[in-house]
Amino acid sequence: MSASNTTEIVTIRPAKATMTKQLLPNFVGISEATAGAKHLSMNLVVIPPGGAAQPHVHRGYETAIYLLQGRVETRYGPGLRKSVIHEAGDFIFIPADVSHQPVNLSATEPAQALVARNDPNEQESVVVYDPATES
Repeated sequence: MSASNTTEIVTIRPAKATMTKQLLPNFVGISEATAGAKHLSMNLVVIPPGGAAQPHVHRGYETAIYLLQGRVETRYGPGLRKSVIHEAGDFIFIPADVSHQPVNLSATEPAQALVARNDPNEQESVVVYDPATES
């Protein structure tokens, strides 16, 4: 799909997951590369049973999440000292530049979420975060 083609509806059917900087399987849906998007991306993220994302920050971009399946603890803020538990059906907003780490609370079932950002190049703004730097 050419990024310059902005007058057609684009359908994306990702055949396989790719590994992200957050170290989670990600089915890339909408992005600049796949659909010519200029201001957003949307992907399906899977957190394997007992798995967690690499702690990270999205520099300059907001994130909206709809948790489709599972229970996830999201650790966030300086040193990841704050925490909130999300369940399937929750809408989640993560402001730009907030460090966070989602953790799947199930040892047997994957968690799945639709993730949208106001960043068409979703992975370029991801910065790995070391919580020990803010203890």
